[in-house]
Amino acid sequence: MNPYFAFQWHITDNCDQRCRHCYIFSEDSCKKLAEMSYSDMEKVLDNCLDMCGKLSRTPYFYITGGDPILHPDFWRLLELLKKHEITFAILGNPFHLNDEVCRRLYDYGCRKYQLSLDGLRETHDSFRKPGSFDITLEKISCIRRAGMYCAIMSTVSKTNMDEIPGLIDVVVEKQADVFAVGRYCPTSEEKSAEFHMEPLEYRAYLEKCWEKFEQYKGCGTTFQLKDHLWTLFLYEKGIFKIPENLKPDTIYDGCHCGICHMTILPTGDVYACRRMESRIGNALTDSMADLFLGEKMDQYRQYDSFEKCAGCELLRFCRGCPAVTFGYTGNMYAPDPQCWKTTSSPNA
Repeated sequence: MNPYFAFQWHITDNCDQRCRHCYIFSEDSCKKLAEMSYSDMEKVLDNCLDMCGKLSRTPYFYITGGDPILHPDFWRLLELLKKHEITFAILGNPFHLNDEVCRRLYDYGCRKYQLSLDGLRETHDSFRKPGSFDITLEKISCIRRAGMYCAIMSTVSKTNMDEIPGLIDVVVEKQADVFAVGRYCPTSEEKSAEFHMEPLEYRAYLEKCWEKFEQYKGCGTTFQLKDHLWTLFLYEKGIFKIPENLKPDTIYDGCHCGICHMTILPTGDVYACRRMESRIGNALTDSMADLFLGEKMDQYRQYDSFEKCAGCELLRFCRGCPAVTFGYTGNMYAPDPQCWKTTSSPNA
């Protein structure tokens, strides 16, 4: 088991944007905004630390929202994390950052701040709001000057996949520390059709990105291969090789759902994965350790139930993205809609 355990902690729904692909609001633009009180945040933190103590895991928190900096007790929470000597990352917006704020974040223990870019200027601003692209690029250096890593995350779909290679040029030029891309999870049948990428089309997109990664090797920007279909891509190229002498019934890589990750919402609800309907309990009323080890979480660890992956030699290393699959089919164990593998690889 991974020695770290990641908690994606949404402390508020409040946000300066209403992004087209946001899974917090999805189709409900009139959603009532939830926000966790400070006393509840204290309870949740204690619960998470208790769980990690029982499981001998090191906690790592991704503080997010909405935009977490908009929470009225945001800085009090950071004081609490500093008291416990916990370093953390923030997934947020660029709009409220400046040199003073970024230095303060670093002093409290923030070591990474993740921003989003979903295409080049026109496309990104159409997803989020006018001016967002330029403000995001401007804040990369602001974050780095404070000593934090700046990560840029993109959500890829049919609407922007052709722009991602060009976006790689931009983030390298701006000296972002990390660049990663995740696939869009559909929240309706209409969006499934609008954003859908065909499997071979998606593989061709990965090839173009890989060429960019090779071009910029050693440039200072780390290219995180977030989508586990990269494992299949590199396996077919002979770059990833299945290790010898594997331990039986051991999962080595792939989706972290049910292994070393849980999400906590502003209501206290705990999800196995925020990108799909996967509620397993509530951090304000249930033991996090019991939730992680319990039957509801076990529903997300049935690895032999993957309809396509169970017969694949990469089962214990890939499994695609169950959340994307759930968005298309309502069943996380159905075949990944972008997986192009149809027969055993010659490397098997």
